[in-house]
This record gives sequence, structure tokens and C-alpha cells, in this order.
Amino acid sequence: MSTPHLFALTPGEPAGIGPDLCLLLAREAQPHPLVAVASRDLLAQRAALLGLDIDLQDVAPGHWPSAAAPAGTLYVWDTPLAAPVEPGKLNQANATYVLETLTRAGQGCLDGHFAGMITAPVHKGVINEAGIAFSGHTEFLADLTHTAQVVMMLATRGLRVALVTTHLPLRQIADAITANRLERVTRILHADLRDKFGLANPRILVCGLNPHAGEGGHLGHEEIDVIEPTLERLRTEGMQLIGPLPADTLFTPKHLEHCDAVLAMYHDQGLPVLKYKGFGAAVNVTLGLPIIRTSVDHGTALDLAGTGRIDSGSLQVALETAYQMAEAGTGAR
Repeated sequence: MSTPHLFALTPGEPAGIGPDLCLLLAREAQPHPLVAVASRDLLAQRAALLGLDIDLQDVAPGHWPSAAAPAGTLYVWDTPLAAPVEPGKLNQANATYVLETLTRAGQGCLDGHFAGMITAPVHKGVINEAGIAFSGHTEFLADLTHTAQVVMMLATRGLRVALVTTHLPLRQIADAITANRLERVTRILHADLRDKFGLANPRILVCGLNPHAGEGGHLGHEEIDVIEPTLERLRTEGMQLIGPLPADTLFTPKHLEHCDAVLAMYHDQGLPVLKYKGFGAAVNVTLGLPIIRTSVDHGTALDLAGTGRIDSGSLQVALETAYQMAEAGTGAR
């Protein structure tokens, strides 16, 4: 393995399972030093509630760890809460705390202190109820890093799926798939597979929008008018882009065997397959940022906070993916 990299871990919503996940992961040694950007008091209280004996060691800018923590130890960059936390009970007062952890971690990546950041789930609703406009990690980090265009990609072992459109109503999707948008997303996906995943010439399978990829125009013209011409133009630059293919047959072993990523046209075209294959062991990767950012593929699970009845599989995969990305290339471009 190469020289250890330092990573930031944000626990997300303090009343959710994020703090629990951080503590559970600390039971095992990690290959790289990992810093939880969180309230030390919160982690100590949650550890006591869960009956976990975790040694919380304070670190801060200028005093970063140079080696991975041993099993049972978690490095913490203490970030004070605004109000006490009760597991499962949202409190608007702590919205500023959540955003401060993200800002510290993101800025730390930009400043070169961290090789990447791994995020546990936040609760968008309570942040908005606190009077703060917030639509999610992705948009927040894009703004923090002054990034105009980002791409959502979910991955599990053996499959990566990126999205041309994300959280749009179905009736708006066809209009949103323009040649300009498709080209931007494809370029970002290709560049990050190369630069952050170490794939010299990634092979990308592209879904059509319509059933049977439009069936020669009988089931829609988006493939003929937008998707095919855009892909053909990008192929002249040497990109390996296969498609547009019918989505109902693309996700089969025959096609996926030699595939590095799938580009789906919309959220529920590609993600149901990925989550069926890797539910509980999938990771959300934000492509296009000048930093490495990975995240779990689930929510805050308020009802499970402090119970110990949780699975840390998704966060472990998010960690492993961030490690692989840092080792394959660099988070700063």
C-alpha cells in the first residue's frame, strides 16, 4: 500500500445513526488515518449509550495524526453542538453544527489536509426548517468548491451507475436530456473514472431513454435526435461509449461483464438495479468535484439511532471507495 492518506468523516445528522456508524467503524483498525469531524461530547454520549469502549483522541489543524488509529480508537476534530442531542429527536438548533462539519471537512480537502471526505446521512428537512436553504450534500459541496456541474454516481461491488438527471419528476426528464447536458455529464464521468478510479480508457454503457431505446423512432425520438449524435461526437475523441442500449437488457451479465460504468438517463432507471444488487453495501460518489467525496446510500434512520440495530456496511464501502480513489489518483485536479 502507498503512504497513508488522511481522510475526514462527517457523522451527519446528530440525532440519526451517523454517530453510531462512526463509532462502530472505530472498533476495527482502518488502513488510513480517519478524522471524525464531530462533537466529541456527542460521540462520547452515544458510545456510552451503545456500550462501546472507544478511545476518542482529539486532533486539530496543525496536529493531524500521521498514522492510522488502532482498533478501538477514533480521532476527533471537536466541532461543538449548538444544543444537546437526544437520539431520534431532530433539533433545528443543530442545523448550523451539521453544516459546520461539512464546511470543515470540505475546506480541509481543498486545503490539502484531507485526501477525501466520507459523509454519513444528513436530514435535509430539519436544516430547511431552521431557515437555511439546503438541498443536499452534493449541492452544498458544489457551492463550497465553486463547481458548476457535478454528477451523481452510485456504486457497489461490481457495478457503477451514473445519472444524467437526478431528482426530477418523470414528465420533466425528456426535456432535461439535452445534448449539452448529456455531453457535460459524460465528460465528467469519463474524466473521473480515468483520474480518480485509475481506468485509463473506461468503457461506459449508455442507456436509452425510451423502452427498447426508442425502437428506431417508433417509441420516441430522443435517442435519434439527442443521445446517438452526442455519443457519436464524443466517440471521435476516443471515448468508449456503447449505446444507447435498451435499459431492460443492458443490466445483464452479457453487457456488464466488461463494463466500467453505466450511464442511466434518470434516477429510477438505473438505481433500482444497483440497490437490488448491493443494498446496504452501496456508496454514493459525487463526480466532478475537485475533491474526493463518498457517502452512504441510506438515510438518517432516526428510529434506529442509539439502538445498536444498524448495519455499517454502506459506510464501510464508502470508506473503501474513498481509499481506492485516493490511491488510484488524486482528489485535486
